[in-house]
Amino acid sequence: MNHYPQSVLNLIKELSRLPGIGQKTAERLAMHLLQSKVEDTNALAESITAMKQTVRLCSRCFSLSDGELCRLCRNPRRDERLLCVVEQPADMASLERSGAFNGLYHILGGVLSPMDGIGPEEIRIEPLVRRVRGGTVTEVVLATGTSVEGESTAAYIRERLSRFAVKVTRIASGVPIGGDLKYVDQVTLRRAMESRT
Repeated sequence: MNHYPQSVLNLIKELSRLPGIGQKTAERLAMHLLQSKVEDTNALAESITAMKQTVRLCSRCFSLSDGELCRLCRNPRRDERLLCVVEQPADMASLERSGAFNGLYHILGGVLSPMDGIGPEEIRIEPLVRRVRGGTVTEVVLATGTSVEGESTAAYIRERLSRFAVKVTRIASGVPIGGDLKYVDQVTLRRAMESRT
């Protein structure tokens, strides 16, 4: 690879730092960008810069947003009585693509993992408890992954919410054990959401 100019090598190095992008893919992407129109590469660079400058977490659900509240939290057609708890924004996006849920979300930002030093204080359980305490929510759907950590997080949340007059449900079977929601197909997600218990 030493035959490339330093600027190309720098781009390949930066692209290969992206998840799922190895050295060969980074090289192909760099060659593609090199052959693209200047307007196209400028648009890509500007969109990355704009994203980094404007995107932040929604103050209510902790989803990605370009304002105080995300698009879903601002939508008056969403059912505020239903609250779906997921691990990451990608999990919320998967459920949204399935079209099976019309409530609001709460993104934990991870799962409990004592082996990794992640306890209740490191994820957004207290803001969830405050939202439920507010009285609007009538059902909390626990849609954490089915890994050991996801299941223990769901059990912990169920216990924390047991003192409130709120129905706590768990997404039903259909999501494979150990699977991440962002990788589950939409039909399976729809079936899991519709048959939650």
